[in-house]
This record gives sequence, structure tokens and C-alpha cells, in this order.
Amino acid sequence: MHTTTAITMRVPKERIFETAADLSAWPRILPHYRYITYYEQGPTRNVVKMAAKRSGIPIAWTSEQIIDRERLEVRFTHLKAFTKGMHVVWKFTDTPEGVHVEILHDLKFRVPALAPLADLIIGKFFIDAVAARTLRCMKAHLEKDAGCKMQDAG
Repeated sequence: MHTTTAITMRVPKERIFETAADLSAWPRILPHYRYITYYEQGPTRNVVKMAAKRSGIPIAWTSEQIIDRERLEVRFTHLKAFTKGMHVVWKFTDTPEGVHVEILHDLKFRVPALAPLADLIIGKFFIDAVAARTLRCMKAHLEKDAGCKMQDAG
């Protein structure tokens, strides 16, 4: 399974990167995030339990987060649950229109026969929707547009 979710933001790249890296702020600025619990915390590596909602359905996962300031990337590896082994990368690219922000999700599902079903349910229904809302709300927060709270991920 591979998904790419992207948006363009008109905010300095470093500010977007630092906001994406600061998981402690996510439940405050992203209305679909319920909580973030830190199991390990450091300046460049964290292990966290992340919890969000997709259309009222609660979801949660445990991830290792790597904050790579040299490459200006935020990376996650899911450590537990159905998405164990998923790699997630946030990338930030300057363009004439603003900063192109991409979230890439890659998962080689552990049971190959169930991969098409996992792609449909995990990839399309949950990951695509949550990632799209995350980017919309982060953009709204950073560009100071309060309209995000009125939208839902479907």
C-alpha cells in the first residue's frame, strides 16, 4: 500500500516543519486528534501513542517519530496494530505557489492475501482521510483560517 497526500501552504517551510514535528500541539491544533501520549521523548526521536477520529470512529497507533532537521523531514514507523511496519514521511518542498507538503505512507501488509482489503479499508478509508484532514487543518492553523473546525474528513 502506498498513499501520498499533499497540500500547498503559504507559510515558511521551517515553520511548517516545526509544527509537523511538534506532536504535543497536534490535539490542540488538529480537531480530529484526540491525544498524543509520549512513551519516550527526545529532541530528534520520540515513541508515541497517537489517537485520532475518522468520522467519529476512534483510531490509535504507536509510532516511532524521527525529526530530521538536516533533511527537513519528519518520519514515523508504526510499531503496533494493523499498521505495524508502516513508514510515513513528511516532505516539504518550496515552489513558486508556496510550500508543497506531502505525507507519504508505505505499508507492506503482513498477510499478502488480505492486502487489497487492507488497501481499501486502512489506506483509502482511514489513512487518506486522516492525512488529508491533518494537512487541511494544519494549513488552516498556520495560515490562521478557523474554517477547518467546521469540516470533517468524510
